[in-house]
Amino acid sequence: MRGSGRLETVTPSAFSQIVTEFWGIDGVFEAASDECLVVVDPSLREDLSLSLLSVAGGPRIAAVTPAFAAGLGVSHSTCIGVDDLRSRVARAGCDFHGADHLFYLPEREILPSASPAADIRMLSSSDAEAFARLCEEAPEDDLEDAFVELDHWLVCGAFTERGLVSVASMYPWQGSRLADVGVLTLPAHRGQGHARRVVLAIAAEARRRRYEPQYRCQLDNLASVRLAASAGFQRFGAWDVVTAR
Repeated sequence: MRGSGRLETVTPSAFSQIVTEFWGIDGVFEAASDECLVVVDPSLREDLSLSLLSVAGGPRIAAVTPAFAAGLGVSHSTCIGVDDLRSRVARAGCDFHGADHLFYLPEREILPSASPAADIRMLSSSDAEAFARLCEEAPEDDLEDAFVELDHWLVCGAFTERGLVSVASMYPWQGSRLADVGVLTLPAHRGQGHARRVVLAIAAEARRRRYEPQYRCQLDNLASVRLAASAGFQRFGAWDVVTAR
């Protein structure tokens, strides 16, 4: 329920085909187990050696480059215990980056009209001065974690009489029709609904352009989890990676 702030999980089939096709999990979903399916993928992003997707209520898939698969002693279409996989990764002198929650809007989720409130609007290069002021006032760690940029594909901001106080930006993720969103709100203006409103507005615009909004955050970022839930996003699963050596 939107606005409850409670983290909920729905079945993977409730999400857009854009989501399920990107992650390669179209079809029948079974309960997750302690094993994952190995997919040797020569097209895996150059900066990754392994991508581990754990779908809520569905499969676990480990996509691995051919070279890294050989080093781990795993082969295509086989199953391996997750703990065993992690041990092999560690023995190879590598480590997982740390899992992110993956949130998406259920396919039938109805977003607000594309006509946001007067103080919420899409941003452009003409807002550079306001955006720069927000970045100057924001804590450095928040800036790094949020990854919001004025030159991203879509940018939306919330204004008060003090100026720009919250901003969300999106970019097409890994060349797909998933639009990855980051959001940043100045500390003094949190808890007032600004972040939720900019996320809803930018998500509506992305869907209008036939992209699917994607919301990611680290597992221990409880404030970000609450924001995702309040904006109507549902948990799809978790995603972790091993970066290329």
